[in-house]
Amino acid sequence: MQVTTVVACLDLEGVLVPEIWINIAENSGIDELRATTRDIPDYDVLMKQRLTILQRHDLRMPQIETIVTAMRPLAGAVEFLQWLRRRHQVVILSDTYYEFATPLMRQLEWPTLFCNQLDVDEQGRIIGYRLRQHDPKRRAVEALRALNFRVIAVGDSYNDLSMLAEADVGILFCPPQNIGIEYRQFQMARTYQELRDAFLQVAAPAAESTQQAQGRGRGTSAPTA
Repeated sequence: MQVTTVVACLDLEGVLVPEIWINIAENSGIDELRATTRDIPDYDVLMKQRLTILQRHDLRMPQIETIVTAMRPLAGAVEFLQWLRRRHQVVILSDTYYEFATPLMRQLEWPTLFCNQLDVDEQGRIIGYRLRQHDPKRRAVEALRALNFRVIAVGDSYNDLSMLAEADVGILFCPPQNIGIEYRQFQMARTYQELRDAFLQVAAPAAESTQQAQGRGRGTSAPTA
């Protein structure tokens, strides 16, 4: 008997919360920090650029923590996540850093988060970053599928595409127009209601499988001696 359990793998920024680096740019007045993977798909290139900019402007971790703490989830994100967690296992797969994400995770009621870590010196300068592994979102989905989970992945940008392709179902949520046009093989949702509807539709086969298995279990009696 095989029962398939759905795991929802969600990107963080652009799906549940605003882009952290854009908020840092807006609140620090450093416009160069507005670049994200929507602009520079190569994450290592993007992060090296960010670290150089932070050093040039002497922007340190305490100031960044103040900015991130003032951020709020996207309108409707908390309610959507509550709805989703009542129905499925949920894992947040993000390229952000635990040092940035903690205040946001508190507001999202502490979902499981897989992300990266920063190297910060004693003066609060961000001097480096440590990625969990290469292409971590795709590798996480690959591992979950190897454990016989059915994975539905949701992302919005270039750094989510390999995760979406690896999942049983990939959904783009509010992507930039060019990504939405170029990657039509993925389902698309523009609102949290559309995202709920997509989950209800694509998770149905797993739910039916579970119900059938439970029905078979109830109908089987132990042999009598």
